[in-house]
Amino acid sequence: MPNKANQEAVEKLQSRLENTKAIFIADYAGLNVKSQQILRAKVKEAGGELKVTKNTLLKIAMKNNDIDVDTISTELEGQNITLFATDDPIAPLKVVVDFAKEHEIPTIKAGILDKEILSMEKIKQLASLPSKQQLIAQLIGQIKAPTTGLVNVLTTPTRNLVYALSSLKTKLESN
Repeated sequence: MPNKANQEAVEKLQSRLENTKAIFIADYAGLNVKSQQILRAKVKEAGGELKVTKNTLLKIAMKNNDIDVDTISTELEGQNITLFATDDPIAPLKVVVDFAKEHEIPTIKAGILDKEILSMEKIKQLASLPSKQQLIAQLIGQIKAPTTGLVNVLTTPTRNLVYALSSLKTKLESN
């Protein structure tokens, strides 16, 4: 019979999974405490949360939330850290991947986006996507470009008339 602490931990994990858009599991073996604290702070800034969870309790919570755990059961072994992305599923992942480029740890092992198990290719694609702010800026630039071009086209004849009158004025003044 499971003890009360484990039952409460599973309930907390279940509620966290319900409020999470994406979950990523990474191997963090070899990462010192100071680096872990830095990584946790960066992930928190990006809208995510890093937690060290017991693999068996995480499996139970995932099963209770209708997530197919059987396909990632091998990844849920060893020292794992779980990334819960609540608002933006990509920004916290990008933080972990960028951190791993510098420190070579943690290594992403599995990912789940909206209860769908992601392949490593999809995880790499998600990590390489631009951030939400960059995408918004690109969209605004694309929307703004035609109107800017239209304004330039409409103001060119007036501008040319002003230049012609100005040069005519300077020519008449010099004579």
